[in-house]
Amino acid sequence: MFSSLSSWWSPSPPTPAPTGEKYDPTNPKMNPLNPQGLKPCCACPETKSARDACFLQHGGEGGECAELLTKHVECMRALGFQI
Repeated sequence: MFSSLSSWWSPSPPTPAPTGEKYDPTNPKMNPLNPQGLKPCCACPETKSARDACFLQHGGEGGECAELLTKHVECMRALGFQI
């Protein structure tokens, strides 16, 4: 019943074997969500520019830019970037 639970005193659960290649979200073969191979600096330019303009105008303290930030993060994740 409790065989799948681990504790501080039991051995660590087995770690998956390394695949050899580190995940690269800019590699279209590893990430089909990004077929153009965009790098993070060039991905989602519309949401990035709106986010940056908001931060320059309002700063990051008041929360005025939270919605724009959320939209940019969603766009980046839709392209397979791990944010």
